[in-house]
Amino acid sequence: MTKPHIKFSFTMGFIVTSYVTFTLVAVNVGFGRQFLFLWLRSWAIAFVLVSLSILYLAPIVRKMLKIN
Repeated sequence: MTKPHIKFSFTMGFIVTSYVTFTLVAVNVGFGRQFLFLWLRSWAIAFVLVSLSILYLAPIVRKMLKIN
């Protein structure tokens, strides 16, 4: 694991989880009083899971697909 791989994992995790959780919370809950709290809570959980998944699964997938 190199520094660029770590930066990539966290950047992609941030970008993807931000718009996916925003969309899902907006669709399922709407823009009520609790929206910001629910979105940030959902985002924090998703960010940790997705970033770590990208970090650890990307090398395995690269090997399987014979990429670099």
